[in-house]
Amino acid sequence: MSEENKDSVIITDVTLREYGQNVQANHLHIFSPEIRVEIALRLIDAGFTNIEIFSCINPEVAPAMNQEALKKIAIDLGRINGVNIITLVPNQAGYRNFLDLDLGPKGFNHTIGVFFSAVEAHNLANLGRPIKETVEEYKEIARDACSKNIRVVGYISAAFGYFDPDHDVLIKADADKVNNYVDMLFDHGVDTVTFSDLQGVADQKETGMFFETILNIRKRKDIEKLAYHPHHVSGEAAIANSRIAYDMGIRRFDASLGGTGGCVTGAPGNQPTEKLVRFFNESGIETGIDKEKVLSLTEMVQRELYGK
Repeated sequence: MSEENKDSVIITDVTLREYGQNVQANHLHIFSPEIRVEIALRLIDAGFTNIEIFSCINPEVAPAMNQEALKKIAIDLGRINGVNIITLVPNQAGYRNFLDLDLGPKGFNHTIGVFFSAVEAHNLANLGRPIKETVEEYKEIARDACSKNIRVVGYISAAFGYFDPDHDVLIKADADKVNNYVDMLFDHGVDTVTFSDLQGVADQKETGMFFETILNIRKRKDIEKLAYHPHHVSGEAAIANSRIAYDMGIRRFDASLGGTGGCVTGAPGNQPTEKLVRFFNESGIETGIDKEKVLSLTEMVQRELYGK
């Protein structure tokens, strides 16, 4: 990593996508396309250049992600140069929806996010099929997306392990397999790879051990393209883990306003964007983000969406 970048980070806000996947039915009238566009535009105004906004999943799983709403948001938000608007695509059907919504580079120029788990039990719970089957489909999607000049980013869920509630056991991810998944994603044109601790199973020590192991296996190759996405019942604990990841050399982080979101499999919320920005700024680490605008937006989201 170059000298001028060693004290800067990139933060991706995931509020709109992760909250959208978990919004309760009686909140759908509040989580309207208009409010989602306002949040996205205010995130961009605050300095964010990476925002997860959609997930092309079945609206029976996440009603807020229905095609009509996504189309309206895409049109109202428009094409924004210099900002990676990230849309998650779980399978070929989702990829077809992405193309049908004109989210490619000839349209609204969104980035595709592909995701799978490092633990078989979680992949089956989250995506309903084995990892191998998921990965093979993503290879096809990535090849086609790259041929269309669509930017692709990747996410490896449960990279720190998965607590299987059906068997009351914590299943650890195999570090060598995780590394092989990273190489596979990069080999298929993926720009960045994010490691997710979707249940907050790793404390500071375990987070440090994970990154130390992976980075040693990789000999720190492509470290600038690796990112961290912690879920945790405690926002402060997630931020403490992010500090460990930063100390290990990671410079990309995911967070959401007020710590909202989670996972359809029941994972806890995210680290709060406003607290992560404040933490980095107070530590002398450049984020490029206006912390006062983020705090104001967080208060608006909590007031509008949660009545707090």
